Amino acid sequence: MCVQNAGRSQMATAFAERERDRRGLGDRVEVLTGGTDPADEVHPVVVDAMAEVGIDIADREPKAITTEELATCDYVATMGCSTLELDPAVGVDVRDWALDDPHGRDLAAVREIRETVESNVVALFDEFSEPAEDQRQG
Repeated sequence: MCVQNAGRSQMATAFAERERDRRGLGDRVEVLTGGTDPADEVHPVVVDAMAEVGIDIADREPKAITTEELATCDYVATMGCSTLELDPAVGVDVRDWALDDPHGRDLAAVREIRETVESNVVALFDEFSEPAEDQRQG
């Protein structure tokens, strides 16, 4: 989640959906995304950067997310701009990835942000999911 839900959180969502599918976790993992003050559209440079890695997010729209929705999650990744606070008693594992905002940045800068987002998402999935069969044998 982030403020505008138009850049970093959209990339994280797309990578999380990809990881969920790659790892066969579709029946166990639900991915939510949103912002506290959603923008009108996903930043075009973010759409372009994701298209470079074969992920189409052109049809996605920023949306709002509430504290109540976040409280239902096991993990919440914020992008360094969270304005929502979760009560630690609800037991949600909150990660602040403190990523640069891609808004107004050039494609080269957004590529770097994209790579960090992807790495963070893969690492999070590695934490809570079993290794693939071929990785266990090696």
